[in-house]
Amino acid sequence: MGDAEQILVRVEPDITALDAAAWDVCANPPGSESSDRRPYNPFISHAFLSALEESRSASAETGWAPHHLVLDDGRGGVLACMPCYLKSHSQGEYVFDYGWADAFERTGGRYYPKLQAAVPFTPVTGRRLLVPDGPEAETREGYLLNAAATLLERHGASSLHLTFLTQGEWERAGGLGLLRRTDQQFHWRNQEYGSFDDFLSALTSRKRKLIKRERRGACDASIRIRHYTGDDITEAHWDAFFSFYLDTGSRKWGQPYLNREFFSLIGQSMAEKILLIMCERDGRPIAGALNFIGGDTLYGRYWGCIEDHRFLHFEACYYQAIDFAIERGLSCVEAGAQGPHKLARGYVPQTTYSAHLIADPSLRSAVARFLDQERRYVEMENEQLARHAPYRRGSDVADGDDA
Repeated sequence: MGDAEQILVRVEPDITALDAAAWDVCANPPGSESSDRRPYNPFISHAFLSALEESRSASAETGWAPHHLVLDDGRGGVLACMPCYLKSHSQGEYVFDYGWADAFERTGGRYYPKLQAAVPFTPVTGRRLLVPDGPEAETREGYLLNAAATLLERHGASSLHLTFLTQGEWERAGGLGLLRRTDQQFHWRNQEYGSFDDFLSALTSRKRKLIKRERRGACDASIRIRHYTGDDITEAHWDAFFSFYLDTGSRKWGQPYLNREFFSLIGQSMAEKILLIMCERDGRPIAGALNFIGGDTLYGRYWGCIEDHRFLHFEACYYQAIDFAIERGLSCVEAGAQGPHKLARGYVPQTTYSAHLIADPSLRSAVARFLDQERRYVEMENEQLARHAPYRRGSDVADGDDA
C-alpha cells in the first residue's frame, strides 16, 4: 500500500502529548550530531519546544496557540511533523509583516489570526518541514504544506508564514506556489582555525587591532568570564541570567517573551546543549550570554547585563563564541538577528529565508510585488557588505567562499 493511502494528518495542540523520540527522529535524525547534511539543531528538538509550552511562554494566552501538524502512518507512527502556531499578533517572529497587516485591515480585511510555522522568539535558521531522509521526503513536505493550507482555511486565517527555514525548503515551497522572502543576518565562519590568533591573522591589520583593543578593554582586573555547560549550570546561574534577560527585554521590546520557568526547564532537559557565558565582577554575576550548541553551529541567543562595561557585550557575545567554536571545531557562529556592527568583528552577511501563503488574492498580489523588490535589495546589500568584510585579500572568506 502506498504512502498516499496510509497517511493521516492530525493537529496536535500540545507538543508534550507527542512522543519525544518520534518527534526527534523527524527533527534531528539519528547521526545528526555529526551529519554535514542535517546537523543537529537544538531549537527544533522536542525538549526546546516543549519547554516553551510547559512554561506557558508559547501558549494561546501569549498569542502562540500550538497547532502542530503531524503526518501519521495510520498506525500511530509519526512520518513527519511541523511546529505550527495560530497567532493573534506578529510579535516574537523577527520577520516583520506589520505593514502587510496594516494595509489589509485598512481595506476592511482581517489579518489575524494567522498561522506561523516557526520556533517562537527564535530567529535562527532550521528546518520547518521535519521530514526524515528518504525517497518520500519531498512528497511528505508537500503533504505538510497542503495540510497547513487546509488548517488556514479551517480557522479563517489570513496567511501561513514559514520563517527562518532552510534554503532548500524555501526553494521547494516557492515551487509549490508560496511567496518567497529573504532577509539578512551576520554569521561567523570557521576556516579551520586552530586558535583565535589564527582567526585574527586572516583579518586586515586595522581590524586585528580593533578586536585586540576591544578584548583588552572588555575586562579589567576585577572581571572574570566563565563558561558553564551541562551539570555545571545551577539554578543560581539561571536566577542571575534571568535578571540580565529581563533588563534587556524591558529596554528593547517592553515585555520579555520568556519566563523564569522556561530557563529551568531547558536546564533540566538539554543542559549539555547549552553554553552559558557569565561575566563576574569580584565574584558577582553582572552580565551573561546564553548560547545553544548545535551539530555544527554555536547559536548565540540572549544577552543581558546589570552593569555597563565598555566592550563587554562584544567580548561575551562575539569573541567568546568564536573561541568556543574554534575549540569545539564548530563551523559557524550565528549571533542572532540584525547587527551590521558585527561585520567589523568577523561576522559576514548571510541570507535568511521565509515563505508565505496568503489567502486573499489582492493582498497576495501586492505582497508578491513588494517581495520581488525586497529580494533584489537584500541581494545587493549582502553583496555590498561582503565586499567590506574585514578579511585580508586571499583569505577564504574574503574570496567569497562563505560570505
